[in-house]
Formats: sequence, C-alpha cells, structure tokens
Amino acid sequence: MTTGTETRSSSRGRKKRPILWTVVIVLVLLVAFVAWLAYEAVTAKSNLETTRDAANKAKDSLLDGDVAGAQAAAAEASDSAKKAQDAASSIPFSVAGAIPYLGSPLATVSDIADVVHGLAVDVLEPASAASASISPNSVIEGGGRVNLQALTDAEPVLAETSAAAEDLYVQAQAIEDPVFLGVVQDARVQLENQTHDLAGLLTNTYTASRLVPSMMGADGPRSYFMAFQTNAEARGTGGLLGGFGIIRADNGTARVDTLGANNELEFAEQPIDLGPEYNALWAPRNTTVDFRNSNASPNFPYAGQIWSSMWTEQTGEQLNGAIATDPIALSYILDATGPITLADGEVISGDNVVEVTLSTAYARFGDDQIARKAYLQEIAAAVVAKMTTGVAPTRQLLDAVGRAGSEGRISVWSADPAEQEILAATKIGHALPTEPVPYANVIVNNAGGNKLDYYLARDITYTAESCNGPTRKSTVTATLTNTVDPNGLTQYVASTFQPGVPYGTNESIVYLYATQGAKILSTKVDGLSAFAVQGGVELGHPVQAAYVTIPPGESSTVTWEVEEPTVPGEALVPTQPLVDDPTITVDVPTC
Repeated sequence: MTTGTETRSSSRGRKKRPILWTVVIVLVLLVAFVAWLAYEAVTAKSNLETTRDAANKAKDSLLDGDVAGAQAAAAEASDSAKKAQDAASSIPFSVAGAIPYLGSPLATVSDIADVVHGLAVDVLEPASAASASISPNSVIEGGGRVNLQALTDAEPVLAETSAAAEDLYVQAQAIEDPVFLGVVQDARVQLENQTHDLAGLLTNTYTASRLVPSMMGADGPRSYFMAFQTNAEARGTGGLLGGFGIIRADNGTARVDTLGANNELEFAEQPIDLGPEYNALWAPRNTTVDFRNSNASPNFPYAGQIWSSMWTEQTGEQLNGAIATDPIALSYILDATGPITLADGEVISGDNVVEVTLSTAYARFGDDQIARKAYLQEIAAAVVAKMTTGVAPTRQLLDAVGRAGSEGRISVWSADPAEQEILAATKIGHALPTEPVPYANVIVNNAGGNKLDYYLARDITYTAESCNGPTRKSTVTATLTNTVDPNGLTQYVASTFQPGVPYGTNESIVYLYATQGAKILSTKVDGLSAFAVQGGVELGHPVQAAYVTIPPGESSTVTWEVEEPTVPGEALVPTQPLVDDPTITVDVPTC
C-alpha cells in the first residue's frame, strides 16, 4: 500500500525529470554551440593567415616579375579569403558577435574577414591577371628602355585596383579594436598595414602609368633639367645646386648629356616672375637670378621653373621639366646596381658615395674647385649611365628609386600642366600642400657659405591644443646640433662669413612653414625673442625665419608659437632631405 508521502515524492521526481532533461539538452546544445563556434573561429583564423601569406607572396611575385607565381598566389588568397569570410559570417559567429563585450573580438574578426576578402577578389586577382603588363620585367626592357605601351595598357586595371585598395584601406582603418584579446588587435593592425602598403604600391604604379609614357617621350622627344643637390650646404629642397645635366627622353629611352658644374649656369638677366607673393618673400635673396639660392624655397616646382628659365635664357632651349636628386639617393641606387669604377680605378659604392661626395672630396681637392667638380660630375655620370643601361636587378632598382622618392631625394616638376597636377599630389612632386591640413615644415638654409650641414643633426617637435573652437594654439620647436670636429677641415668646408665666429660654426636661417591661414605669433631662439630675418606667405602658408649660429659641439633651439585654424586631417610634418635622419615628434589631435 502506497502512502501519501510516497505518492508526493514520486510526483516530485516525475516533475524533476523534465527539468533535468531540459538542463541536459541546454548544456549539450551549449557545448555543441561552443564547439561549432570554436571550429569556425579556428577555420577563420587559419584561412586569414593563409590569405595574408598568399597576398604577400602575390605582391612579391609581381614585383619579381614572376607572373605565374603572382596569379597562383592570388588564386590561393581568394580561395582562403572566401573560406575565412564564410566562417566569420556563420551562425555561431553572428550570434556570439552580437553579445555585448564578450562578442567584441568576434565582431572584429568578421570585419577583418570582409576586408581581406575584398583585397583578394577586388585587388589581388585583377592585379595579378594584369601582371604580364605591369611586372617590372615587362615594363623595363633590355638596355634600360621603358616599355611605354605596357604601362599604357595597364592603366585601366591599375585605376580600378588602386581605387579598390584605397577604399579597403579606409575600411580597415575603421575596424574597431576588440575590447580584449590582443591577438585579434594585432591581426587588425597587420591588416591595416598590409592594405596601406598594397594601396601605396598600386597607387604609385597607377600614377606611373599616367605619367611615364608621356614624360618618357611616347608622343615625341622630351628634355629635362637634371639637378644634383649638395646636402652639405642646405637649401629648401635639400641642398645647393652642385651640378647639372640635361636628360633626353625619347620613346622610353633616356640619356644624360651636357653635364656641367653649377657655375656654368649663368646668372639670369631676365629672371622668371613667380608672382607677388613669392617675390615679397624671396626677392631679397635673388632666388630667380642666382643659382646658389635658386632652390631656397621647399616648393620644388619653383626650383624647377627657375632652373629651366635660366637654361632657356642661356641656350634658347625650352625644357619640359626638371628632376633633382642627391648623394643619398645615389647611395640607394648603387646598393641596387652595384658599385661603379672610375677611370683611375677608384670604386664608388652605396657605402661610400655619400661620404666621398659630401665630405672627403673637399679635403682631397682643397681649393681646386674645378678638379673637385669634375670629379663629382664623373661620379654622377657613371651612376646615371649604369642606372639607364638596365644592368641592375630591376626590382632592387625600383625599390631604391621608390625609397629615394618617398624621402624627397628625387623630385620631379613638369612644364605640362596636366602632368604637373598629378605630380603635385605625390611625394616626388615635393610641392607645398594647397589644401588646409595641420602643417609644420621646418626648413634650413645654409647662411655660412660652407659645407657644415653634413654635420647637422635635427630634432623637431610639433604640438597643438585640442580641436575646440575655430582656432587653436600650437608650438613648433627645432633643435639643431652642430656635431662637427673642425680640426683638419678646409676653409671651404668650415669657414664662416661672420668675423669673430669660432671656426666650424654652423650659420643657418631656419624657417617655419605653418598651417595655411595660421598666424605665427612669436619666434624665439634659445628662449629669447628673435628678430624675424625673413617672413611672408607662400601658397597660403605663413613663413617666418630666424638666424642661428651654432658653434662646434653645441645646439640651438628655435621655437615658434602659432595660432592655427582648427582644420580636419592628420598633421603633416615633411622632412627636408638633408644628410641626417632627424627625430620628429608630433602631438597634434586629429580634428
């Protein structure tokens, strides 16, 4: 006989069993969901890594001229990117990614997968399909001739892929960092860097496809002023015009003739007029008349126009533009091409060309300037000849030229307005920006007539207040250090114009080019108010300069206080291409 108590216990037991089964089923489903999520996460991670490696391989193969390898790697990247995107958009990923805080890393991975898939499908595959036209081996033929038709044929696909890469870079920048899980954050940063590099490569190649055919003589012969700058005596675009040549380009082939020393460029009797703004700032230094000051402004198009006008007045020949380079750029090129051997057997390489041309040549030739300039011309001619004969490994040479261009050590101006409009937006255009962005450009012009800037070291800082209000205060400081040991240096290298100044003292005019529309409130040298030896406006940028004298082993600091408009964009702080590698510090909020 069953008691009431037993009946109640049995009833409770029957009620508990469905609850227990429910708990078990929920646990099983939860475990299954976590396992599914883990599987998809591992799949996504594995395929993202495969895509990254394949994308890098495709880029390297393209640069190495391996067309088949580039296409195979692009196909692999596309396949793995699709698998990664499928995994990152799966049900467990979508559900878990929607959970506040906990789902943050998964949401970031999903965004990463979308960008990676776009890179593979919209950039790598079409670029690799066109690799037969745009690989270096196809573009540069034997003897150094540029295949202009290959670049022209590649322009449409380069326009498409470069635009897609730029869009994906913007999309990659917009991906939010996960609130935890550093490995996902690292992956986001790697993706941003990869898209930035790829976008830069394709954009530069697209720019080349638009410029090189016409500038290299596809429509008829072209001629350019070729300037060799001497960074040991600083000027706005880099260094004093030390020598020059005329480049002749025709149907993809270039040669240099009429090599000359700087003093073979005569003073202008009918100088070019660059407008009232330029004249107000630079007329006191005779920049359009005297080659020694012709590139005092950092805006390279001005230097190109001045040099071309001087040549035209002297010879009657109209040039199509101007190109400038320096010994540091030559060192990069010699690293790619291998050394050159001069007539007397001396070997000039990437390791010694900077020191030889900017330092030891002055000691070797002393006061014999004619012999020294002839020696430097021989070096320049040998480097240019080797560069234009196609004997260098193509990719290494392109990398060297690209590095020099990114550092402002190769600059180009075209007399053709359509070409110049494209050039002005690139680093090789070396032009002052015409759009309002936070800007601080510190420029040194040698004021001692010596070669002491070979020993100059720079430390530049640009700070600004927050973005509140239409204007904000900013501060730019430039600390210049004279590292020279003047013992044993010749008068030509270390002498000064000022009587009583210690031998080896660096004398410089130091300029600030500030944000467009800004006001430079004050200028101080070593904490004391300084007289502005030069001031004005250039292309909307206020300019103010101070004179500094820096004895051997000492430093001097110039400080500018500025009231600048609160304009959007990331702060732009160009580096004047001198010998040193300056320290640049920027603490400017992006508005």
